[in-house]
Amino acid sequence: MEDREMHKATCSDCGAECEVPFKPTEGKPVRCQDCFRKNRPQRSSGGGGRRFGGNRGGFDRRPREMHKATCAECKQECEVPFKPSGDKPVYCKECYAKKQDSEDRENF
Repeated sequence: MEDREMHKATCSDCGAECEVPFKPTEGKPVRCQDCFRKNRPQRSSGGGGRRFGGNRGGFDRRPREMHKATCAECKQECEVPFKPSGDKPVYCKECYAKKQDSEDRENF
């Protein structure tokens, strides 16, 4: 790995002399390592541990439009995140999970 060229600078926060791996630009703050760690910008991952969970990695996503349907298995009214076309069966969350679980066991 090639060593980076370091540049002398004065920390904008604490006033300490430091070295940074870029040429300081006038008018832009420069922070020493300690101050940088304290003021590190927060990443907007938005997802509880999932790479694309939550707000999908930074995309500002609206809540999904839900559509009323009748479950093909238990015949209860439910809501699904797509508009049913009528040519395929629609399952409520519980029946869909049961169906997936039984298919997984069959394929194992």
